[in-house]
Amino acid sequence: MKRLIYQVCLGKKSKLYEHCINSVKEYCKIYNIDHFVQTIPKLRIKPDIFSTNRSVESYEKHGGFLPIYEKENAFSYFPTYDQIAIIDADVWIRPNSPNVFDSLSSAYDAGFVCEREMPITETYRKKIINYSQMQYLVLRDVDWKWDKSNCGEFFNMGIMILNKSIHKYLKGQTPHQFLMRNVFKGFIDGQGAWKWSTDQTLLNWWIKKEKMNIKHLNWKWNGLFHGIQDDKVKEAHFVHFFLKDKLPNRGENVEELMKHVIN
Repeated sequence: MKRLIYQVCLGKKSKLYEHCINSVKEYCKIYNIDHFVQTIPKLRIKPDIFSTNRSVESYEKHGGFLPIYEKENAFSYFPTYDQIAIIDADVWIRPNSPNVFDSLSSAYDAGFVCEREMPITETYRKKIINYSQMQYLVLRDVDWKWDKSNCGEFFNMGIMILNKSIHKYLKGQTPHQFLMRNVFKGFIDGQGAWKWSTDQTLLNWWIKKEKMNIKHLNWKWNGLFHGIQDDKVKEAHFVHFFLKDKLPNRGENVEELMKHVIN
């Protein structure tokens, strides 16, 4: 099996990102996984300036594009690889963690962690109930499997484990052509509540629309720091510092931060 972990790290240097990426690098060595970190923009996806609801700053401050869609460039590495994991630069892998690729059999197109299935705090649960309604309620052509709390079934896309069978859903398109599909225009342009959306909204709709065979991965593969209960963080294989700007010193005091996650 040929496997790749793909990451994107653009812009200013970050001690947190460097620390996290190094943990991924060491993990890849253990399991003989190829590792690639994209440090320059490739896709340069930009909203339609005549119809976008996104602020000019959201794309101009990065050089005229939306960096949130850069990691989809990983799709171009199929079918060279049998499996690809796309992992955000703010994810730290605990030493001696199992091989995440072994958690996804060939029976599935992809695997992700569903946020409402995580051991989340009550505060975060309220947040994702509101988030899922804002992002997904208007998308009535797919089933979000709303629960009794009116929280939709959506996956956190900071960690994506993909089998090469997902490649067929690109329908021969390059990653850029894929993202520029007309059906994705509303997401890219940030219409309505998608003004602040990332690729997560687009991808969640896409996998449901295509009726892909998705595995609900164990929450330990995507432990949201300050999203899940504090006493669960040290059980996570992958710790996701997904709210970097809200961390003390924006997460740059890595040594202090690690005290909360290392056993």
